[in-house]
Amino acid sequence: TTATLPTTLFHLNLGARTGTTVTLYQYEYTLKTFIKMSEFIPNFPEFVTVGLVDEFQTVHYDSNTRRAEPKQDWMSRVTAEDPQYWERETQTCLGKQQAFKANIETAKQRFNQTGGVHVAQRMYGCEWDDDTGEVNGYDQWGYDGEDFIAFDLKTETWTAPVPQAVITKHKWDNNKAEIALYKNYLIRECIDWLKKYFLTNSNITINITNIQRLTLSHFTHIALSLILSHLSMS
Repeated sequence: TTATLPTTLFHLNLGARTGTTVTLYQYEYTLKTFIKMSEFIPNFPEFVTVGLVDEFQTVHYDSNTRRAEPKQDWMSRVTAEDPQYWERETQTCLGKQQAFKANIETAKQRFNQTGGVHVAQRMYGCEWDDDTGEVNGYDQWGYDGEDFIAFDLKTETWTAPVPQAVITKHKWDNNKAEIALYKNYLIRECIDWLKKYFLTNSNITINITNIQRLTLSHFTHIALSLILSHLSMS
């Protein structure tokens, strides 16, 4: 059984029976769990972050509502245990919104762009196999629908598939303290949250089979904000 929890601003809660495969993702968009920080589209938020459990939306924030809100009734447990949780997450999202604006401007400079609509995306998460105990984590950034930079948990380094991301790679690779904190989040803190809610929320049963790991390229309309959003691309 494999459960995947997005290492998002939000600690998503899920319960399922042993033997059920569940995948959780978080997306933040500079265009919703897109992120669109460049051109203004009427009535469409310039920044969105969304948490999903497979096709089920669990958490939502956008720059129009400016509120982080749970989208599933069973997530009320978070509020019951921590009444100030969603207020803190709202403040975190506001900060990430500003960080993504800065990242869009940096990317535009790197790609020598002056106008047009541009999308910054991020997907990150942790995985835990409750049969083997194996854990894993991932963090993938995209820009305008193409891979930009990704974290390799095994080597504890960032990979830059495009020349424009090399500066960011070197900057983030050299921040060893931040990498250590981030690794701890992916393989410990995130997993602890997943176990806590995945194992104890027995009222939720989602029966999904043959789930395949989705990559950033499948989410070109989705941008994710992330744990490392305070690290600018510049």
